[in-house]
Amino acid sequence: MSLGHTLGLLAHPDQEWEAIRKDSESVSKLYFGHILLLALIPAAAGYYGSTQVGWQIGDGQVIRLTTGSALQLCALFYAAMLAGIYILGRFIDFFAATYEVRERQPHGVTLAAYTATPVFLLGVIAAYPNIWVNMAVGFVAITYAVYLLYEGLPILMKIPEGRGFMFASSVLTVGLVMFVALLATSVVIWSLGIGPVYVS
Repeated sequence: MSLGHTLGLLAHPDQEWEAIRKDSESVSKLYFGHILLLALIPAAAGYYGSTQVGWQIGDGQVIRLTTGSALQLCALFYAAMLAGIYILGRFIDFFAATYEVRERQPHGVTLAAYTATPVFLLGVIAAYPNIWVNMAVGFVAITYAVYLLYEGLPILMKIPEGRGFMFASSVLTVGLVMFVALLATSVVIWSLGIGPVYVS
């Protein structure tokens, strides 16, 4: 059912958010039926792109990572995506009372997971590590993810659109803070010696 929702969110998001709300999937079912599989797409594509294709700046030499280094970094990236969805989902559940959400069933992780769907799917572009192409596709993925957040939150939480807009804006802010924290954590991890190792 989860993967069916994935396609539905691309074709008819309003109807699909209603169907997702009625399904009320547990967090474990959501992870095994949706998140674990889709989060593999950008991680696996990144591994392939960084070890087999490589990237270059201007007319410079093609740069590739060693397989061991790429595997390590992609595994950390995969784990960060899985943890990030869960943490953001719990933040959403925590904020629900502030915005007078009366639903007893927590939907935070569900909202976070399905909102991230475009980012997971379009993460396949990492197999072709060209900075301009990656930035353009990444912009499209994030834009549609933000659209899904603003469209889906009032439906999933059963609150008026005006309150849903404010709630979604709060969620977006938390997501941006988490992204900055991830970048800072990456710098710390690299300083500990778990950084990229290039093919010489």
